[in-house]
Amino acid sequence: MSRRWTLLLILALVLPLVPTEVWAQGCAMCKATVESAEGTGQVFGGEQNIGKGLNRGILLLMAVPYVLLFLLFRKRIVGFFREFAGAQG
Repeated sequence: MSRRWTLLLILALVLPLVPTEVWAQGCAMCKATVESAEGTGQVFGGEQNIGKGLNRGILLLMAVPYVLLFLLFRKRIVGFFREFAGAQG
């Protein structure tokens, strides 16, 4: 086994043992909002609204890089689909 595969195997075995607090990192504002809402039921219209707002914000933050990448590489993407559509086989 090569050194690279050994390192990957060790990482694959050790990483699941890391506490969830390390993996579940988010922005400071999201974390503060959720933590402040845990104790009370009525913050900013209720816990349900907080979750909806956070989910929308996360989806927006996820979508923006993909839109930007599409705008930057649209000629290559369109060219790939044209070539793919014209291929026979």
